[in-house]
Amino acid sequence: MSSSGSAFAPPRRGVLAALLGGAAGLPSCAPAPTADLALLYSPSAMHHGIDRNPVIVIPGLLGSRLKDPASGRIVWGAFDGNAADPSTQDGARLVALPFTDMMSTPGAAVRPDGVLDRVRIRVAGIPIALQAYAEILSTLGVGGYRDEALGLGGQVDYGREHFTCFQFAYDWRQDNVVNARRLVEFIREKRAYVQGEYARRYGARDVDVKFDIVAHSMGGIVARYALMYGGAELPADGSLPPLTWEGARHVGRLIQVGTPNGGSLDAFRVLVDGRDFGTPIVPRYSPSILGTFPSLYQLLPRQRARPVVADGVAIDLHDPAAWQRMGWGIAKPGIDEDLAALMPTVGSAEERRSIAIGLQARLLRRAKAFAAAMDRPAPLPPGTELMLVAGDAMPTTERMSADPATGRITPTRTGPGDGVVLRDSVMLDFRQGQDPRGPAVDSPMEQRRALFLPREHLELTRDPTFRNNVLYWLLEEPRQRMARA
Repeated sequence: MSSSGSAFAPPRRGVLAALLGGAAGLPSCAPAPTADLALLYSPSAMHHGIDRNPVIVIPGLLGSRLKDPASGRIVWGAFDGNAADPSTQDGARLVALPFTDMMSTPGAAVRPDGVLDRVRIRVAGIPIALQAYAEILSTLGVGGYRDEALGLGGQVDYGREHFTCFQFAYDWRQDNVVNARRLVEFIREKRAYVQGEYARRYGARDVDVKFDIVAHSMGGIVARYALMYGGAELPADGSLPPLTWEGARHVGRLIQVGTPNGGSLDAFRVLVDGRDFGTPIVPRYSPSILGTFPSLYQLLPRQRARPVVADGVAIDLHDPAAWQRMGWGIAKPGIDEDLAALMPTVGSAEERRSIAIGLQARLLRRAKAFAAAMDRPAPLPPGTELMLVAGDAMPTTERMSADPATGRITPTRTGPGDGVVLRDSVMLDFRQGQDPRGPAVDSPMEQRRALFLPREHLELTRDPTFRNNVLYWLLEEPRQRMARA
């Protein structure tokens, strides 16, 4: 998740690896051998029958372009100086979500406008192309998948062939439950399209079409909620929604790539401190803006992992009182200038602060209920499989200390991950942060495969081993073909 797919920058690389590589002599300069994917998968890629699942690609946080339909202005995803500038009042109100349901703001009307498969920015007038999700689409292209967005956009001419790959763009600011509901609707819509193509091309009617999903980062959380609960809402009383696996009826495999199933401290950090994505190319986003995004709160780590400690005591990051006591995020004193820009019709600083704290408390309580729903033991239904891809070679923040007097947070401990998401978080391993640590993975998620790579968060999909394995999982690995009870 860089400016094209991650809210958080991976750590800087050290020079130790380069020094060791140089000391090893000339053979270390030779490129590592990589598999010839076309040679391996061409026979499978050329097969397009009703027994091959179409694929849905889901990006992570920041991975979808956002657009204001009224003005046509890009709110997120145009890095050439023409997008909404959150440092201005108009731009901030376009990016932020409303503080109350009764408050009308331009940001509420913003809609997703496609996946950022390739990002273009301009530095000193020179256009630079940054790869984002193009790696996933490129891999699927090798596998013979025909992408709907690329075909309709004119980037690829598939002739009269039907589409077998679909990109699910979504408003990543919004509640993950809302986006899971939209994903269920998206699957229903694309399923009807594929069924129509099967009937027209093969004479096969009412085929039980199933999709495979490749989801990066937060997209994997949206997908897993959709599988478990369909479009069901979280109960208002804080209880768990019925575990129906409604969304899994039409999904064969979910491949999660760097998904923070157990949360990420980077989400906590940006809620507290805001985020500078790379000034002057992309302006800074303040905690007042980011604190209106329900999705960020739903990425908070659980208290059992002891992610943030003050005076030796683990803080419950879902507790509104802790945020108010520490002055974190939109509960921070002295930010009324930012709040006034976002709430111009609210007359007093006291009222604005009260509204902001009220929103934060609601979103934290909602995030706690969401975490409980995602953390429940849930064996997969027959015919649906979960595959996990995680980085585990980059130091990744596992614990922070908080100063009770100032609220200042400081990283104190790292663990294996991809620089943004811990390996334990991808696995939803309840051993995360535990001391002593048990010998075996302790997770409520049932997964069939796990692949570990020595890559940073955004580099996972570029890794040759990832590309090889994901094509094997999608094209060749035998499937569970069990009747649903």
